[in-house]
Amino acid sequence: MALTKFNFNSFDLTTSAGAGLGFNSSANGFSTIDDTSMVLIKTITASSDSTISFVNGSSDVVLDSTYPIYLFKCINVHPSSSDEFAFNGSDDTSSHSYNITKTTTHYYAIHAENGTQGHLYYNSSEDIAQGTGFQNLTTASQIGTDDDCVTNGELYLFNPSSTTFVKHFIARFPYMDSRSPQYVYDCFTSGYFNTTSAITAIRFQMGSGNIDAGTIKLYGIKDS
Repeated sequence: MALTKFNFNSFDLTTSAGAGLGFNSSANGFSTIDDTSMVLIKTITASSDSTISFVNGSSDVVLDSTYPIYLFKCINVHPSSSDEFAFNGSDDTSSHSYNITKTTTHYYAIHAENGTQGHLYYNSSEDIAQGTGFQNLTTASQIGTDDDCVTNGELYLFNPSSTTFVKHFIARFPYMDSRSPQYVYDCFTSGYFNTTSAITAIRFQMGSGNIDAGTIKLYGIKDS
């Protein structure tokens, strides 16, 4: 059976304009976050930007003890040149150096649009083991520059203001590459920032080149 081409420009992980995906112990592991639990804090729209940063206390950004969970919702992120989409955090309140030590794991499902290949894949080269570099949210087969080659995804950051525990995160980012035939990827990343200092900033960027277009929304999720 032929695989219908999926248009990621119209794809959204949310269940409604103001709701997102949560995690529970049900069979599929997901639940809907009620829109009354989500508070939109900041929206940043890219226009050939090298980075997009959310810094606590800057430009109305809140990233502190106000909420136990923060959600970064990325919509139609498009690179200026084919590359991976990545993020990092900062616990430096003065210069905001994005180099926190972290350990992560990353895997993805893949399927060719012509139906010839499909598998679940783990690539250790996408992981970080107590390193300080940016963590890729997409994988080595890079996001292409065609119109349908965007990524839409969500990154959850838990208890960033804690000065007792490390800071866990989990993310899911699907996208299409620019090969022929094109492949659809569904990438999952999780890990933790190995610091007991408060996380005060999060930065997104491409591996190289600019974020040509796209929007990133920061939400605070209330404790139910």
